[in-house]
Amino acid sequence: MKNLAIVMFLAFVMGACGNKKEQKEAGTDIEKLSGNISIDGSSTVFPITEAVAEEFRAIQPDVKVTIGVSGTGGGFQKFSRGETNISNASRLIKDTEIAACAENNITYLGLEIAYDGMAIVVNPENTWVDSFTVEELKKIWEPAAQGKIMRWNQIRPEWPNEELHLFGAGTASGTFDYFTEAINGKSGSSRGDYTASEDDHVLVQGISGDKYALGYFGLAYYEESKDKLTLIGVNNGTEVVLPTIETVSNGSYHPLARPMFIYVNSTSIKHPEVVEFVNFYLDNAAELSEDVGYIALPAEIYAKQKENFKAFVENNK
Repeated sequence: MKNLAIVMFLAFVMGACGNKKEQKEAGTDIEKLSGNISIDGSSTVFPITEAVAEEFRAIQPDVKVTIGVSGTGGGFQKFSRGETNISNASRLIKDTEIAACAENNITYLGLEIAYDGMAIVVNPENTWVDSFTVEELKKIWEPAAQGKIMRWNQIRPEWPNEELHLFGAGTASGTFDYFTEAINGKSGSSRGDYTASEDDHVLVQGISGDKYALGYFGLAYYEESKDKLTLIGVNNGTEVVLPTIETVSNGSYHPLARPMFIYVNSTSIKHPEVVEFVNFYLDNAAELSEDVGYIALPAEIYAKQKENFKAFVENNK
């Protein structure tokens, strides 16, 4: 799978495996730190970072970690202005965002922390949809569909002659960028007549309350609300596949699986609490990402990231 394969050779990714329980028990041997860590960005990455921050507070209670949810694009805007230490991202940083960082003399390091499968969901009262092809998803979501593909029977004639109510990621979301590129062939290419939000909880609420709704967001939010939604498989050209740990990891859930990232501002490396937090993140990302419904990376990728982060710290002291 293209996007997962790209990650495997990115020079800047790094990491390590660890055990959060052991670290908590050894907390009395850890140097106590204080300070503030500011994080913003992807709502999809938020559950992982929130879980890491919660565990980190147990061993460093005097470090205040604040986490905003402005979407990947909104997070990078703040990051490029030096307003945050760390940016959550559900995609790679764009050229325009790299340029914005350069204008403000912001240098950074991107770290891959987990895999995610994108969930296509409908209301539980929807009894007619069993799967979608990639072509059908494009027919629904491409810009040409705006104002034209408005009813379910326009997708398949045997489906009901009822209005189609769409819910999806807001334009500042990395989920929006990834979905539009994977399905429509170009990042940001989408119809605009749908209920959009960077907050996935808003999308869950909308779809769960509307029999004729269809939407997409990160798999973790489906796992969190599976009693309110129905997950729909995607035909990858060979078979219908649902997103699971196995199908996301082995690439068969194509093309809707992707890597998750955090980006670290180089100026933040001067603050030991940030270095400690990122190291803790990399040590525990495998376990905690699975705790909140994502898929851990192979151990060797975490190990490489941890090595590279150490070098990044040394080069920016």
